[in-house]
Amino acid sequence: MSTMTMNISWKVTTTWKQASKNTLWCLLGCSIGDFGTIAYFQINQIAWPVLAIMILAIINGLITSIMLETFILSRQMALNLAFKTAIGMSLISMISMEVAMNVTDVLLTGGAKLTWWVIPIMLVVGFLTPLPYNYWRLQALNKSCH
Repeated sequence: MSTMTMNISWKVTTTWKQASKNTLWCLLGCSIGDFGTIAYFQINQIAWPVLAIMILAIINGLITSIMLETFILSRQMALNLAFKTAIGMSLISMISMEVAMNVTDVLLTGGAKLTWWVIPIMLVVGFLTPLPYNYWRLQALNKSCH
């Protein structure tokens, strides 16, 4: 174990609250592109392989998350700096969130399908997956994904 991992406390309530807030912003941004992509293919009955739809959904989720974060940060700093900051955020957190959501969808529905009951489950899994990593980044590195 690294020194950074051994020296953090996993019991700091304020850090869990901040990590949760950051993760929720990421979840919102990622969900827009992800769900929008899956819904587009589902509504238009486009017969692509599930893996191709999921890869495109993940890419679009990353793009919308970066766009949302750029917009939010642009209220605090210049647009070009906001974009650079958004791009520099934790892609590990975003990718893990996206993959978790899409794997959940495939496991529960058998494909790239949005149903009324799978969306809340996808959101919970998408939130919980990167949360410990986001907490660790705040505690060990003093870096926030948002």
